[in-house]
Amino acid sequence: MAKQNKFIQQPADAPADQPKPEKKNRKEKEKKENKKEESIPRKSLSERFTFLQDERFKKIVGGLLLLFSLYSLIAFTSYVLTWKADQDKVDGVNWFNFIFRSNEIQVENWLGKLGALISHLFIHRWFGIASFIFILNFFVFGFKAITDITLLPIKKMLKLSVLGLLLISATLGFLLHSGDWIFLGGAFGYHLNEWMIGSLGKIGTLLLLGFSYFIVLVVYFNPVFAFRKKSGDELEEEPPLDESGKINVYNPIREEEIIAEEKSESIDLLEKETEIPVSMVDEVLIEEVETEKQILEQEREDVQDEELSIEIAEEIRTSPNGEEDFLIEIPDAGEGELGEDEVEKRLMEFGEYDPTLELSSYKLPGLDLMESYGGGGITINKEELEENKNRILDTLKNYNIEIAKIKATVGPTVTLYEIIPAPGVRISKIKNLEDDIALSLSALGIRIIAPIPGKGTIGIEVPNSKAEVVSMRSVVASEKFQNSDMELPVVLGKTISNETFVTDLTKMPHLLMAGATGQGKSVGLNAILVSILYKKHPSQVKFVLVDPKKVELTLYNKIERHFLAKLPDSDDAIITENKKVVHTVNSLCIEMDARYELLKDAGVRNIKEYNAKFIQRRLNPEHGHKFLPYIVLVVDEFADLIMTAGKEIETPIARLAQLARAIGIHLIVATQRPSVNIITGTIKANFPARIAFRVTSKIDSRTILDAGGAEQLIGRGDMLFSTGNDLIRIQCGFVDTPEVEKICEYIGGQRAYPSAFILPEYVDENSDELGGVDADGDRDDLFDDAARIVVSTQQGSASLLQRKMKLGYNRAGRIIDQLEAAGIIGPFKGSKAREVIIKDMQVLEQFLNGLKNKD
Repeated sequence: MAKQNKFIQQPADAPADQPKPEKKNRKEKEKKENKKEESIPRKSLSERFTFLQDERFKKIVGGLLLLFSLYSLIAFTSYVLTWKADQDKVDGVNWFNFIFRSNEIQVENWLGKLGALISHLFIHRWFGIASFIFILNFFVFGFKAITDITLLPIKKMLKLSVLGLLLISATLGFLLHSGDWIFLGGAFGYHLNEWMIGSLGKIGTLLLLGFSYFIVLVVYFNPVFAFRKKSGDELEEEPPLDESGKINVYNPIREEEIIAEEKSESIDLLEKETEIPVSMVDEVLIEEVETEKQILEQEREDVQDEELSIEIAEEIRTSPNGEEDFLIEIPDAGEGELGEDEVEKRLMEFGEYDPTLELSSYKLPGLDLMESYGGGGITINKEELEENKNRILDTLKNYNIEIAKIKATVGPTVTLYEIIPAPGVRISKIKNLEDDIALSLSALGIRIIAPIPGKGTIGIEVPNSKAEVVSMRSVVASEKFQNSDMELPVVLGKTISNETFVTDLTKMPHLLMAGATGQGKSVGLNAILVSILYKKHPSQVKFVLVDPKKVELTLYNKIERHFLAKLPDSDDAIITENKKVVHTVNSLCIEMDARYELLKDAGVRNIKEYNAKFIQRRLNPEHGHKFLPYIVLVVDEFADLIMTAGKEIETPIARLAQLARAIGIHLIVATQRPSVNIITGTIKANFPARIAFRVTSKIDSRTILDAGGAEQLIGRGDMLFSTGNDLIRIQCGFVDTPEVEKICEYIGGQRAYPSAFILPEYVDENSDELGGVDADGDRDDLFDDAARIVVSTQQGSASLLQRKMKLGYNRAGRIIDQLEAAGIIGPFKGSKAREVIIKDMQVLEQFLNGLKNKD
């Protein structure tokens, strides 16, 4: 019975088991409710706060910020003068009661009770006089909200503002820790210094504050502390730009506009169709692109110089098939090339080499330095298109030429009418009607392309009655140019289809420009130079500018220490004298030979592979290896040089054109006399890329392009570009002299290298002056330096002196002969290297002193 009762009462004895199904039911209900809530679409934050995106709301907020900044400026200034009188009235009071109820209390602040309270809060209770930084921030944000103009970089301003508040408050709190003006440091500065002085003492606090300022100076401004002066040899061996760090190719700090590339639409003009759009304006897309500046400490340079030294236990001389005086020191690798273990060690320790490190704060020019001409779009005149179409068709019908289809592509300067002739019509028949079509259209510059390469159509180019100006700003800001990853990108302008034309100077690799006076040649040169300045860092490219007219390229003098190269003893980087031009071009030939030696030692074929190897720290700077910038030689008025210098200038330029592509030297030669005695066959053969502005005759056009057409251009920047295959008609981007001047002033105002890029010395072998020879005529004035290099490296090689001292081969060879005559090195042994007789630097110095005493 007990068992039965126990069994019957079992459910009642376990009340804890009853809630379980209730919990399950509750969970199921909650899940269903959650599903219902999820099924209801939730509004996003942007939908809930749409007023935040309203321009009117932004302007109202901006106005309030500007008003508050002005109010705070007056209140803060008044507080500095009246704080003693108001101190006891505003300290520790209730704001509401003080402002609205305490009418009997009078304050001295110029802006009344509210001004006194705000000033007391910011200056006395917070950061002291440093609170004026808040006013600057309020003003910048308010001005941007109203005008959409950024007065200062926002991120950088906020960072420096925070640091300024902390450091200025702390400094004033330390300097005015006891005295009537302690309020200038604020409560923050006072309490911070109470703690620091109690913990570190006054001297320790002063040291800590000084070190804090030093950190800010290094991080944000990266100054150069040049305490150690290098000798002349070291300066020649390692130019200022060859310091290392991490790779940081681009450093644009300012916000840039990027305008999407503009494309025109083709308009079908059927024989019976008359509807044509009245206007067509390209859409412009603007976006801001910001990249953060990478900041590296300058102290790592000294560490790198110490770590890059390499000791070689013994020399291994193997040159069975080598040239005279050629010495190989490391087997199974190029001269100066590091082993894999050494490379990995340096990459782990220092990272990749950064050629831009010395000028890491350099900023690319902004688009606001250039002007916008016109609206940037293309306006199509319906009546003009229809009229030109009918005249072309009527002219062709007069000669029994039937047309199947015709369409037009409108460009900034000319319109291309593409026609498809009826079956059986010969192309040559249309080509011969060029003058008749020009007569019927009453237009200058009619050009017929029969056929258009890559298309089954015949093109008739007709100038627009109203030409559009293509601004350099619009093409530089195009997406195609901004996103290009070319080595030396050049944006020339817009094609006939209204597309931005961008090409790579390194692929040309040399450019010949010609055109009659006043047709846009100088503007074209400026467009090329400006293109490169807008994309490249000073460490990556150098210009050698030759300007016989003395007025075209003088604006670029302001960027001498950034982008220009010159001879060692030259005062002016812009070369205007014909004799100096000859020396400069021959100096570039010496630089070319020296670079080929470096490429040979590194085991690479071109400058791109060489620099990539150097960036990866696979080449040893102690063997003369360094980062090689591209060098662009720009020669204006080439005809004047040919008439005065003749073969003296033609021969080295032809040699550079033949050989200099691989080592990064590129030529741009311009002339306004495109005759065969100026542009000779030797010059033309090595300049596959050519630009022709309008010329006066078909003969001149054939001299430049090997084809006609340049005589039919309309001028004002209208040009034909050829790379040996097709002719492309381009409207050159217009950049005016004031724009170039502003760009150069912007670049010239930034931190620069100590001097321009120094080219190798050139000595004219035919002149009566044997430059570099002492008064006694026995030894070269670089004899001592050369002897030290030979003994320190234990190599008696003329090529070594060329690289180390930047000499020509003839002068280096004479010094080697003088070293042999003096007994420092042994005689020439054919394919074997010369023996260095003196092994120790101390012995050499005694030997050189003995030679001087004998003299």
